[in-house]
Amino acid sequence: MSNGSSPTARALRTMEILRERPGTTAEQLATALGVSERAARRYVAILREAGVPVESVRGPYGGFRLGRGARLPPVVFTEEQALGLVMTVLDGLPGAAGADDPVGAALGKVIRALPDGIGRQAAALRAYAAIAPDPEAARTDPATASALVSAIADRRSVVVTYRRDRADDFEAEVDPWAVVVRYGRWYLLCHSHRAAAIRTYRVDRIRAVRRTAHRFTPPEGLDPVAVLEENLGKGWAHPTRVVFHAPMEQVAPWVRPPMGVLEAAGDRCVLTGSTQNPAMYAQEWLATIPFAFTVEEGPELRDAVAVVAARFGGALG
Repeated sequence: MSNGSSPTARALRTMEILRERPGTTAEQLATALGVSERAARRYVAILREAGVPVESVRGPYGGFRLGRGARLPPVVFTEEQALGLVMTVLDGLPGAAGADDPVGAALGKVIRALPDGIGRQAAALRAYAAIAPDPEAARTDPATASALVSAIADRRSVVVTYRRDRADDFEAEVDPWAVVVRYGRWYLLCHSHRAAAIRTYRVDRIRAVRRTAHRFTPPEGLDPVAVLEENLGKGWAHPTRVVFHAPMEQVAPWVRPPMGVLEAAGDRCVLTGSTQNPAMYAQEWLATIPFAFTVEEGPELRDAVAVVAARFGGALG
């Protein structure tokens, strides 16, 4: 019945099982380890010899359980897992390449705790990887994210202080439904008490989180990612309506959810939404779509498109 693992690995796995499921019987332990019941008892004995307090409880509801003072086994990474962790951290946080960055300091501790051969590989990857920071990237404060996640878990409303572009901060009491990570940015999906509507806030722009005594119940069957995608293009300062002179099935792959809702209109399609930044909407979004279009609504967007058109027209001399 052996599963090919070393005795030490099975002993550590035994400790994990007893920590997760106190009262595990010898028969259940043997099944989980893929060994005989006699071998399972031997791994319990190995733990006891190593000083791990494992208690035996007799009776129909008895079994093995960890006693007081039991310490968890060290976290063990394979080389692939360790290098994947370093790559993921550096990919998301280029600043973590330096030891003065909080995440960089934590990453250094993880690398130093790795076995010698794996640790050298991870340290070399960190030292010799050249990182080009993403100018669009936004750093999310871990304490802010933690406060929001805690409120979500406890279903407790919060008051957030939010920083807008070129505008004063404002406070809003919201029911935090979910935190969604989308293309490297963290968003809070919530229900705003003041607006009586769904709102999405960038977590990196939330300056403070304060819990309230109010509790809430999230919508049943909530799909946070789908609701976020649907609402990213709503509620901004400048309404937009763009008609594309092409069928919806051709245009749809080029339209990002924050641009609004795309609907078919015969052999054409209509994109209805809103934006806080008409210049970005025109230059970075509309300009990349390879189909003719007309801006029917949104004077701010019309002006921004005119600027882009004039610039491209001027390039022809």
